[in-house]
Amino acid sequence: MSMNDSFQVNMDAFLPLRDVVFNNLRHAILVGELKPGERLMEIHLANKLGVSRTPIREAIRMLELEGLVIMTPRRGAEVAQITEKSMNDVLEVRQALDVLCVELACRRITAEELEDLKDACEAFAASVETGDLRQIAEADVALHDIIIKATGNPRLIQLVNNLSLQMYRYRFEYIKDSTQHETLIREHRVIYESLVAGNAETAAQAAKTHIDNQRNAIIRQIRLEQGK
Repeated sequence: MSMNDSFQVNMDAFLPLRDVVFNNLRHAILVGELKPGERLMEIHLANKLGVSRTPIREAIRMLELEGLVIMTPRRGAEVAQITEKSMNDVLEVRQALDVLCVELACRRITAEELEDLKDACEAFAASVETGDLRQIAEADVALHDIIIKATGNPRLIQLVNNLSLQMYRYRFEYIKDSTQHETLIREHRVIYESLVAGNAETAAQAAKTHIDNQRNAIIRQIRLEQGK
């Protein structure tokens, strides 16, 4: 079965068709239901989603602007490959923002947010036990969102959120490697304990290491999938 046949469809009656199609296709790409290199056939997608080809074409253009889709001669639209260069570009920015987030959170996080973060660490560990990649990824996002919110800086929160969709794709690649799950649990615990102690230096180093380990694991995953 083609992956085009397997991705989940979520129709929202309150959004323009173009945006509905865009959201469905973007989600399918980010979680790997539509795989790198897979062609996006307008007629097939229009039939699956029950829309005309016009909103499909518009959504594909939007995905191209986000770098999730590329247009190639004679083949048309394809899901963009996950490359070491694209991954490094995203993680370089995310690492700098994550370090800033934990440094600010050390000074500003509330007792309630610390309790939420503790619960999120436990929820992430529990999600690992399920083996459900999407559940693990969502638990990871929820945990980091607490730290980001604790910065109390709307501009920083906006910057991180703008990057989060691109980051989700690489996070999913990382989570595919089950050997890294225990490392993730330990790293989350170190970040949480650093925030409890108000130790910005330790928190910043932990956040940096967190991204470095993701980068190395994703490179291994990319090379494995490319047969290098």
